Amino acid sequence: MAHEVEHRTLARYLEDNQLKHTKQREAILDVFLEVSGHITSEDLYQRVRDSHPQIGHTTVYRTMKLLCEAGLAHEHNFDGTTRYEIAHEHHDHLVCTRCGKIIEFECEMIESAQEKIAARYDFRVLRHRHELYGHCGKCQEELAT
Repeated sequence: MAHEVEHRTLARYLEDNQLKHTKQREAILDVFLEVSGHITSEDLYQRVRDSHPQIGHTTVYRTMKLLCEAGLAHEHNFDGTTRYEIAHEHHDHLVCTRCGKIIEFECEMIESAQEKIAARYDFRVLRHRHELYGHCGKCQEELAT
């Protein structure tokens, strides 16, 4: 079965929290796991609807919240738009405020600087989010013309 680990994780989370294990949740998880990058609940709903027309938007939205709670998805709010991505290794984001493009990046220098700053102030970081907002290369070109 594709995404067996993720399905077991969801099943365990549902059981631990005494929630129903439904075919709709499984279907939404499958569609979500095929997404690359970031997706809104509305865009995910459109994809789910293609193969499962009986599943409503509210079910998709609630399931995405549940997948976040289960550690299978991360929720981000970029410029007022909530998007979801598959939970994986930490990374940061460059967000184009003109076209909405999101670029993921990793930078050891930033991570190291954050650790040093936290240590200097005797602060234990539990999590963080680093987002830089501006214009992507394409939008810069369009604005220059």
